[in-house]
Parts: sequence; structure tokens; C-alpha cells
Amino acid sequence: MTLSMTDELRAPLGRLGIWMPPPAWIGADPAATAATIERAGFTSVWIGGGNATPDAFTLLRPLLTGSENLIVGTGIANIWAWDPAALRAEASDLAAEFPGRLILGLGVSHEHLVSSLGQTYVRPLAKMEKFLDELDHPAQHGADSGLPPVVLAALGPKMLTLAAERTAGAHPYFTPPEHTAYARSVLGASALLVPEQALSLAAGRAEGLATGRAYARRYLRMPNYTRNLKKFGFDDPDFEGEGSDRLIDAIIPSGAAVLDRVRAHLDAGADHVLLQPLNSSGAFAADQFDDLALAVAELMKQSL
Repeated sequence: MTLSMTDELRAPLGRLGIWMPPPAWIGADPAATAATIERAGFTSVWIGGGNATPDAFTLLRPLLTGSENLIVGTGIANIWAWDPAALRAEASDLAAEFPGRLILGLGVSHEHLVSSLGQTYVRPLAKMEKFLDELDHPAQHGADSGLPPVVLAALGPKMLTLAAERTAGAHPYFTPPEHTAYARSVLGASALLVPEQALSLAAGRAEGLATGRAYARRYLRMPNYTRNLKKFGFDDPDFEGEGSDRLIDAIIPSGAAVLDRVRAHLDAGADHVLLQPLNSSGAFAADQFDDLALAVAELMKQSL
């Protein structure tokens, strides 16, 4: 089994992709959405929401059939919701049907989400280690059972190290470019680094801040994210209420700052940045792909 295939991924991934919730959650047609993303010039779409239901990979299929070359990733598949053998079977079947176009992002999620699955959130790093062991168990190997490349939702040094040692790389979420530089230092040069970047195309700072706060509200209640941000200059006052101006500016750029922030991730060592455009209510903006492509056009033209 190949968990990595990093070199084969970098060229087709290009510089910029899209991160979004499952299309069904926002009432969007997945095939049409994938086609629109591809026409706008983005080279991947990663689907969040935990991909935790038995039909998760079936729901990814229209994104692949609706586009020609778009790479589809799980951002992430919650490992507490899956048996490793079942996940392997689903991912392998889809990867065989669409060679080179699927990336399996795995993550340990968050305590309250894991509890909602009836699981107990203990020793998440050990859980991931065991899951990877079972995912790669020799009994699962075979000519028709090759996994797509795997990346881990990794923030801290131990999970980043595991990502570098056992998979193709890391997919951080809700992080500033300073974390991207740190992640690259832990991962080394060869591992893939694919951070997510939420953003607002609103021209006015007040509107941008309001959008960012509406989006960030739920994430500022998740200790995995706030603990990580404390390593990069933020502290408890920044997380109070709906977040300080300084925090919102750093994590959810708006207007003219968007291009600079995405460039900062790339300069810090990101291979591919996943953009999450937000509307004024802080929800995913499925009607902004063309406008977003214009905002980052000069980066989309850059070669690897």
C-alpha cells in the first residue's frame, strides 16, 4: 500500500484548491459545484464535515464525475466514525475508479463531536497510530485494494511527526501562516503541506471582521484550535466572545489582505492552500468561485 505518493501529487495539485462543507449541507449540486470550481481554475476540492457516515465516499463520487481532473480530498474523515477495514475498502474502490484524483485526509476530530458518536475521546494520537496500523495491515493488501494518498489533520508536533513518518503529509485547519512555517519545519521538505484558509472577499474591514466572527465562533470553543493558537502569539483574551480583532484579522483575512495571506502560506512552505470563501453570515459562499479566482489570479499562475 502507498500512503504517500507525495511527488506524484504536487504537480496535479498546483497551488490552490477549495475547502467546503458537504454540498448537500448547503443545498448545492455536487457535480455542478465541482465543474464550477474546476472552470474557475482551482485544482482540488476538499470536503469537511467529518465524512463520518457509511455513504460518505458515495457522496464524493459526483464531485469526481462532474469534473475532468479535479482532485477530491476528505478534509477530514473522522477516524472515530470508521472501522479501518471499511474505510480502506470505500476509499480504495473510489480511488481505483478515479486514479490519481482522491486524497484521504484523516483526523481525530474534537471531543464533543466524538462524544456525539458515542465514543470516548481519549489518547487521540494513540488512536491515530493504531488506526494507521490497521489501515495498513498486511491482511488488507491486494492488487485491487491500494489506498489513495493519506494526509493527517495535524496541528501539534507529535501529530505532524506522525504525518511525516507514516503518510503523505499534513492538512492543518484554522491556522495562520506562522503555523505553516512551523509545520514545514517539523514535516521536513518532502511531506505534503496543505493548510486551509478561510476568507472574506468583503472590501470593508468592518464587514470582513463581522464575517470572520460569524465563522470563527464555533472554532473558538474547540480546545484543539485555541491551544494551538496560543503557541503563535494569541491568548485567552483573543478567544473571548467572538474573538479579538487581531485574531480575526490573522485567521480570516478579508478584502485586499486575502492575496497577501495566501501568499504568506505559500512562502512559509505550503504546497497547496485550500481556500474557504465565506458570505456575510460566515457560511460557505458557493457563489464566489469566480470572484475568488480573480482575487488570487497571480498565485494561480505560479508554477511549482
